[in-house]
Amino acid sequence: MAQAPVRPWAHHRRRVTGRRVLLPGAFGIGLLLICLLAGSGMAWSPFGTDGGPAGGTPAAAPSAQDPADRAGALTPRPQRVTGKELPFDLPAPATLRGGHHLVFAHYFTPYPLSLDNKPAAQDYYTRNYLTARGEHGKHALYGGLLRDRPLPVAPRSGDWQLANLQQEVRTARAAGIDGFSVDILALTGPNWERVNLLLRAAASAAPGFRIMLMPDMTSLHTDPATLADALAGLAASPAAHRLGDGRLVISPFKAEAHDPGWWSQLTTRLRTHHGIRTALVPLFLDFTANADRFAPISYGFSEWGNRSYTAQAGAAADVSRAHRLGKTWMQPVSVQDARPNQGVYDEAGNTATLREGWGHAIDDGADWVQLTTWNDYSEGSQFAPSLHNGYVYLDLSSYYLTRFKTGQWPRIVRDTVYLTSRVQFAGARPVPGGQRKLMSPRAGTAAPRDAVEALTFLTAPADLDTVVGTDRRSHPVPAGVRATLVPLHTGWSAATVRRDGRTVAEVTSRHPVRSQVRVQDLQYYAASSGRPDMP
Repeated sequence: MAQAPVRPWAHHRRRVTGRRVLLPGAFGIGLLLICLLAGSGMAWSPFGTDGGPAGGTPAAAPSAQDPADRAGALTPRPQRVTGKELPFDLPAPATLRGGHHLVFAHYFTPYPLSLDNKPAAQDYYTRNYLTARGEHGKHALYGGLLRDRPLPVAPRSGDWQLANLQQEVRTARAAGIDGFSVDILALTGPNWERVNLLLRAAASAAPGFRIMLMPDMTSLHTDPATLADALAGLAASPAAHRLGDGRLVISPFKAEAHDPGWWSQLTTRLRTHHGIRTALVPLFLDFTANADRFAPISYGFSEWGNRSYTAQAGAAADVSRAHRLGKTWMQPVSVQDARPNQGVYDEAGNTATLREGWGHAIDDGADWVQLTTWNDYSEGSQFAPSLHNGYVYLDLSSYYLTRFKTGQWPRIVRDTVYLTSRVQFAGARPVPGGQRKLMSPRAGTAAPRDAVEALTFLTAPADLDTVVGTDRRSHPVPAGVRATLVPLHTGWSAATVRRDGRTVAEVTSRHPVRSQVRVQDLQYYAASSGRPDMP
């Protein structure tokens, strides 16, 4: 079975009082959209002779200094939706919601779109989470709490928190996601209030969008009756996820923190005191050790999963075991995992972990999928549109989600290329005076690699030209989906797809790779030719 990664509860899962906003080094924004030069018989390059973008260094080019220095000009830009952002046409909502396959995204309440309704350049993320100087230097040891943040939103009037949550619900639903599995960290305080507000947001912004209740047993230290009473209050919302027969779905995170008898007390109280029938879908950190003993009280099973592309092979056995026990299986699908405050990361292999996870969900017969996570920026595992990745990981998931739900691969109708790489080498070490606690590969993860990936979705065969620093290559690429890897070099990266002498798709990295860094940042950054104005 795939080894479940350690969950970061030691740092922030239990601290739920007060306003917490995490922001690590957001490498400046708005780097250029580079003019690509096409010339007959000329080698194409989006870069000037100095290796920088054509036309000179952009005004907002990121520095090699503290992340806060690169988070300056964060100006929210509304996304222009034309219906042509994806390489395929997303099926109608009724088609995506017509079957029994469901897709949830794990919502982590500490990181909403905004924590204080301030302009992004001065908000809590920028001032406190993306910099080693934030929160009075408490994150200095590891260079700041976060390395990415939600896409900035402009300050709103009125109930801005509700409006922002409604926006997140709409974004997820537009991508084909059925609901959020909300991480319930506490039964009082700001995170609890945000759970309640999320249910309101879903009910008002997207009726039919489901909120699956996921009490987090790494943070909740309570008795069955107290938790049952709290869940009953949430169950009153029409957005609370229920099965077709009316049973309320409860999917506790790290369910093995209590034995089956404890959970039976909880479901009994919900039934006898509140008239609520339940379907328990425990999520385990160790599924193999707990499946049999939880089977009598469970409707389904899940696990947190693994964030390395070489450690997904156990998924087939997990699905098979759940089905042999007569249970629904919710498969975890992830992008990556890098945790500065814990000093650990998994090697995601550009988009390989995401593609492997979806492949197992599809091929192994999973019933539901949980994207882990929608917005846990402290794990670096976000699918949500973010400052450094735009919509890339969400767009890619829409493609696989369509196959998972409909049973048919969507037809590629628009040539699209996605570019992913780190902004530093895996072995890079911060300059003296920078962060002191460094991330190391998690035991059992894939070997760290330094590569740029151009993931192409093509309507017909074409030529792919890549430029990584001063390294230029050309690759014949077939129709369909193909990942092309080239070695990482310092400087900017770009990819152009040509067919019959004509450019049909092109994308340029928004952040250069640097050899000298002040903060270790081992997340993969992403850009899409389908959304050239993002982030």
